[in-house]
Amino acid sequence: MTKLTEKSCTDLPKGTPALSGDDLEALKAQIDPAWDVGDAVLTRKYETKNFAKALMLVNGVGYLAEAEGHHPDIKLGYGYAEVSFTTHSVGGLSENDFICAAKLDAMGLGA
Repeated sequence: MTKLTEKSCTDLPKGTPALSGDDLEALKAQIDPAWDVGDAVLTRKYETKNFAKALMLVNGVGYLAEAEGHHPDIKLGYGYAEVSFTTHSVGGLSENDFICAAKLDAMGLGA
């Protein structure tokens, strides 16, 4: 099995089924347990020491999102950034969401 960090996001046409069951669980096992899967959204809250570090984290997320062509929703505040991935064209989670989560994990963001 190819590691998620070695994959790239792909275009998924409308109508592609969202992940579920064993497929979802297999991908979930490959990312940091700090990621929360709920309501068809993959979310992680990063805590930082101050606003400047949270902003730098968001810039790193933005760089990855542009490189992968898969863009999250981001909440930014003093001492935190919250990143949420979903794949709108499938109406839920896809492998693209997990690829981005795994790559963020590998970047060692936060603190």
